[in-house]
Amino acid sequence: MASAPQAQSLPLFYKELVPVSKQDHANWRSRQTDKAKWLVNQHAVPLTVEEFPAAQRHFPIVFSSGDDTVPLALMGMNEGVNVFVDDDGTLNTPIYMPAYARRYPFLLARLDPEKDDLSLCFDPTSELVGEFDEGELLFDGDDASEACKATLQFCEQFEIAGSKTGNFVEEIKKHNLLIDGELSIQLEEQEEPLMYRGFQMIDENKLRDLRGDVLRGWNQNGLLPLIYAHLFSLELVREIFAHQAGQGKAPQLTQQPQA
Repeated sequence: MASAPQAQSLPLFYKELVPVSKQDHANWRSRQTDKAKWLVNQHAVPLTVEEFPAAQRHFPIVFSSGDDTVPLALMGMNEGVNVFVDDDGTLNTPIYMPAYARRYPFLLARLDPEKDDLSLCFDPTSELVGEFDEGELLFDGDDASEACKATLQFCEQFEIAGSKTGNFVEEIKKHNLLIDGELSIQLEEQEEPLMYRGFQMIDENKLRDLRGDVLRGWNQNGLLPLIYAHLFSLELVREIFAHQAGQGKAPQLTQQPQA
């Protein structure tokens, strides 16, 4: 039996990870659900750059702070708030669902830190994989089922997209385009605007000052449209905040909110 991945740094959503095993899961099934319980109270979800064009229509796209920078879709303007998902996990608005959320409860993980091989794993606490009467079998005899192969392929494609996203982030970092973000929302009943910080964004002034050959190269390889997708998406901040206010989840005016 393969050993489970180390649990000290599990990704967002995942509480445990177990590798898919013919020995242990021969009769296990994966079932669908219309309740995304793992998204409840999650205000920021990782994005890949390939998703920017679709995601920018629904969410502000920002970048996480720190060294391991990743793009994030803001599904709420305050920690613990997801305006698109009700408390029971029901999606209350038709939106583009980030691939990071769609792959749950599966992902590819490295079982041996000294090897680069990735294995298909799942979160056994999800209640979506188990010895059920309904759902798609993980195995068909001695082989992985077609459903399991499709899941593996999706997770592999996500890893490829993640690698492209890392390259994108490194490129914009190389040109020092990322700055500490600051977004403001002016409320009628308050003199001072609400300020959102704790994330990174691309500096439009630095972008305009880039050399022409760099911008031409980015336009040709598709990087420049991704940057503008990020910048245009920031206009949705007020819309997300309005959703929060409509749900009674706006921050107290005395608080200094964090994105």
